Amino acid sequence: MTRDSKTDCIFCKIASGEIPARIVARTDSAVAFHDLNPQAPHHVLVIPTRHIAGAAFVGPEATDVWAPLMSLATEVAKQLELDEKGYRLVLNQGPDGGQSVGHLHVHILGGRRLSWPPG
Repeated sequence: MTRDSKTDCIFCKIASGEIPARIVARTDSAVAFHDLNPQAPHHVLVIPTRHIAGAAFVGPEATDVWAPLMSLATEVAKQLELDEKGYRLVLNQGPDGGQSVGHLHVHILGGRRLSWPPG
């Protein structure tokens, strides 16, 4: 996987509104939207609004990236009423980790019993 630049990043274009998406929630620093290829009844992606290629590229500014990202993810899970029965937060890094878009993102998966270990 290459380190996508902000100019050709589909998630940056979604965050800026250039590409439409089914937005669930938005803050100044993060956006949550429905995945186009859902892997569970509820599958939402949460991304930072600024371009970061993946978890390995977060660097020393970790708190101003992770806190808003995880806060919005748990808020959206609650909004989707997944908090009582449970949900999974997934973050993939690199091609062997399953990352298909070079922009940091957290998957929220829920709405059914999820197996472990994941396939």
